[in-house]
Amino acid sequence: MKIALPALLAAGLLLAGPALAAELRTIAMPGHGEVKGAPDQVQITAGVMTSAPTAAQALSANTARMKGVFGALEKMGVPARNIQTTNFAVSPQYTGGNNNERPRLTGYQVNNNVSVRLDDVSKLGAALDALVTAGANQMNGINWSIRDPQPLLAKARAEAIADAKLRAETYARAAGVTLGPIQSINEGGAAEPPRPMYRAMAMQADSSVPMAAGEESVAADVSVVWEIR
Repeated sequence: MKIALPALLAAGLLLAGPALAAELRTIAMPGHGEVKGAPDQVQITAGVMTSAPTAAQALSANTARMKGVFGALEKMGVPARNIQTTNFAVSPQYTGGNNNERPRLTGYQVNNNVSVRLDDVSKLGAALDALVTAGANQMNGINWSIRDPQPLLAKARAEAIADAKLRAETYARAAGVTLGPIQSINEGGAAEPPRPMYRAMAMQADSSVPMAAGEESVAADVSVVWEIR
């Protein structure tokens, strides 16, 4: 019986395929990179809460004070696009209700909150002072951020790869093997929301309220697979 040579070669490759695949040994390592930078934006959440016997009275008082808040922001030169209403609510207020006592309406409360983004962090102290002076009686948070985190993220990614490689080389050396070509790179958890690293960086001296901007952290995590030999 005659069997063509190409057929024999094809059969041999098919039989050898699983064996060759089984010989590929790999090592997978995680890597973490983190880069810090000074924030160049800050967001304030502030507002006005008023109470009165009637909803109309509470709303009127709230409106008057909020006009002062918006006026103060305009006077500071904050662009309208950087100001956004985040919450508005009119809530009845009750008292009693214990021991089967029927709750009694005592008045109404109005809450109006805005989010304000400052592109100049040195104005934060003055902005807080101006808001309170204008009538704001609710301060619900200050969040620092970096306007363009991409350059920091690129550095964090490079650090993550270097970290994974250092770990892989350490394990490979201990196991008596060497690293071959990279088989895959997967990224996870990159560009995590910047978080304050409170190593105080004082605001400029003309700020009415002392603040510390600290540093923001941008991180990247990767998983890299190498062939080992």
